[in-house]
Amino acid sequence: MKVEFFHDVICSFCFPMSYKMKEVLKEMPDLDIVHRSFVLAWENDNLISMFGSLEDAKTEIMNHWEHANATDPLHRFNIERMKEQDFTFPTSKNPLLAAKAAGIIGGENSYWDVFDVLQEAMFVKSEDISSIVIIEKCIKETNIDFDKWKKQFENPITLQKINEDLQLVKKYNIQSVPTLVIDGKYLINGSHPSSSIISELNKIRENERK
Repeated sequence: MKVEFFHDVICSFCFPMSYKMKEVLKEMPDLDIVHRSFVLAWENDNLISMFGSLEDAKTEIMNHWEHANATDPLHRFNIERMKEQDFTFPTSKNPLLAAKAAGIIGGENSYWDVFDVLQEAMFVKSEDISSIVIIEKCIKETNIDFDKWKKQFENPITLQKINEDLQLVKKYNIQSVPTLVIDGKYLINGSHPSSSIISELNKIRENERK
C-alpha cells in the first residue's frame, strides 16, 4: 500500500503527524510511505498577503500551535519561547528544499530524518528554520553526507521535484496538510490519532481486496 504523506516543514499539525506516522509504520511495516511537499507560505510576501503583516502572521500562527500541541501525544511545542524570538515566522522555501534534497540523495528515510530534525528545531527549540545557517546545523545532526546534501540543495532539480509534488497537490485537490493519499485515490486529511489512521488504512486494504 502506497501512502503519499503531504506536508510542509512549517506546518504545526504536521509535526505531531510525523510522530504518529512512525507509530503507524511500526504496526504496518509493509507501507510504502512517500513524502510530498505542500507549500503554506513560500516566502514572506505570502505571509503578508494571508495575514496582513509578518507580525500579525506570527501572532495568528501561535494560536494554531496551541491547537496543534493538543493533538501531539508528546505535547512538545515550546510556544512561549517562540513568541519571545525576535525573528518573524519561518517560511516554507528553504526547509522544503532542504528536506527534498535529502530525499533525492538518500531516499525517503533521509527525507524523513531531515523533516523531523527541522521541525524539532522550529517547534521545540524555537529556531528560525528559514535560515541557511540553522538548516545546515540541522543537517549536520543527521547521518546525511553534508557535502552531497549541499550540492543537491543548490541544484535546480530539487526545486523541480518540489514543483512536481505541487502538481500532485492539484491533481488530488489537496486543500490543507497533513494529508495522506493512499494508492492514489483515498484521502485522509488531518492529524488523527495513530490508531484511527491504522483503522482507516485497514478498511482501505480490505476494500481493495473485494
